[in-house]
Amino acid sequence: MQSLEIPEKAILEKSYTPEDWQGGYKSLTQKFDYWIDDVEGQIPPELQGTLFRNGPGLLDVNGQRIHHPFDGDGMISRICFVNGRAHFRNRFVHTEGYLAEQKAKKILYRGVFGTQKPGGWLANLFDFSIKNIANTNVIYWGGKLLALWEAAEPHRLDPYTLGTLGKEYFNDVLSAGEAFSAHPRFDPSCAQDGGAPCLVNFSIKPGLSTKITIFELNLAGEVIRKHAHSVPGFCFIHDFVITPNYCIFFQNPVTFNPIPLALGIRAAGECIKFQPNQPTRIIVIPRNSQTGQTKVKILETQSGFVFHHINAFEVEQKILIDSICYESLPEVEPESDFRQVDFEAQSPGQLWRFTLNLQDETVGKELIESRCCEFPAINPANVGRSYRYLYIGATHQETGNAPLQALLKIDLESGKRQLWSAAPHGFMGEPIFVPRPGSTKEDDGWVLALVYDAAHHRSDVVILDANDFGKGAIARLHLQHHIPYGLHGSFTSEVFAPA
Repeated sequence: MQSLEIPEKAILEKSYTPEDWQGGYKSLTQKFDYWIDDVEGQIPPELQGTLFRNGPGLLDVNGQRIHHPFDGDGMISRICFVNGRAHFRNRFVHTEGYLAEQKAKKILYRGVFGTQKPGGWLANLFDFSIKNIANTNVIYWGGKLLALWEAAEPHRLDPYTLGTLGKEYFNDVLSAGEAFSAHPRFDPSCAQDGGAPCLVNFSIKPGLSTKITIFELNLAGEVIRKHAHSVPGFCFIHDFVITPNYCIFFQNPVTFNPIPLALGIRAAGECIKFQPNQPTRIIVIPRNSQTGQTKVKILETQSGFVFHHINAFEVEQKILIDSICYESLPEVEPESDFRQVDFEAQSPGQLWRFTLNLQDETVGKELIESRCCEFPAINPANVGRSYRYLYIGATHQETGNAPLQALLKIDLESGKRQLWSAAPHGFMGEPIFVPRPGSTKEDDGWVLALVYDAAHHRSDVVILDANDFGKGAIARLHLQHHIPYGLHGSFTSEVFAPA
């Protein structure tokens, strides 16, 4: 089923123009704080809570362009839903680096993905300092709002004002500069905690061998379990999945050459090279040592690259994992411009299911969705468990690679697809599934997403009925401005709107 908000005759041969897409990569320097009054449709009155989003809000520093959006300073957007209304607020995370560069009005730090300090290689020679940009995710857990960036510790924020309160070390469990991933998983029912929910996260310390540390936090935000494991080889890992018994990581086949980084010629991200002739390794780490399963298993499958996973679950002695896979890693080239991406020259991300047989240590693989897609979401009650429905950003057209302009719902049981598209002028962010309060039906709720509207250079908060995309957007909240393309976010039932 396809629900399109534009007449068929208006659809271009391409569903977008590069100029429209590029509009979402403009910095937003202003602070906003207002009730959203420009609303098409109706906000469901049962929808109560707060949507938090994070992403690079600055694509330049006082006119000096950064080389890659992943190097941009983190900006938090907060949309509160209460009594059928919505309130918007945004603030930058006041990291040390952000404050220093705003004061200096110029780039002072090298970026992980290619941004260099002005002055050429001499200005960047042997500079290994890392600017914590806090730009990848934002979660509310244990009464704390945390901005996450996977290469360093979180920043704690005030959920009402979005003011930066400082770095978070979880009662000194983290040391200064220790990584805490931007992709935690929320276990809805942890057997080790009597069925209480817990947050599971990890950190990576790469090298010739890589140290993977796993953290589990209780509802109070306290680290109650922490264990570290060493695996051979360099790991570039952004996401992982959990089941009740395991944490699973995909070790993408890449190498890292630090020499150009040390010489000031290239940034760290430009020193990573994809190895198409090497296998992808799947690392399976037991969560509970008390069960007697303590051995880390490493299985191999054909070469590919994975940024994001959807979910994993256990069936007897097998683990099923659904992931977005690419043929290779799109490399960041020096002197390139990320606003000039040639989408047609790159392979699309597609949805695959991996079946891990832990007894004979084999891996099966099957294609679930060939349409280009990214940024998946499911009902949070099904994390680590068998599930039926998933929601994901997708291209408007069925084939080829292009910007995400649509939301796709997939019924894994029946195979039915539902598509809602914002083409030709809309560009899609990560969807978030919000369950309807009190409901036990897996797809009973709403899908929330930020959509950049190039025709008006603004962003919309779109609300879809998760059960039926055919209804179209049941509410479309027009913001007074755009929000630069973001990365990840979360929803909490807590309301932080002004009184």
